[in-house]
Amino acid sequence: MQLSYKLLLHKEADDNYTVVVPALPGCVTYGKDIDEAISMAKEAIELYIEELQSRNEYQH
Repeated sequence: MQLSYKLLLHKEADDNYTVVVPALPGCVTYGKDIDEAISMAKEAIELYIEELQSRNEYQH
């Protein structure tokens, strides 16, 4: 099963990007450009869900 999450990208003053995943509290990452930021967000989401699963807190 594939899930979709909304990403909020914010361009910082240093031209890097901050990414927040609103549906996953505390899931925040960064990238030097949009492509890297999205890639880092995908990894952060996977790790976030793996952690929830390890604590039996994940329901889909």
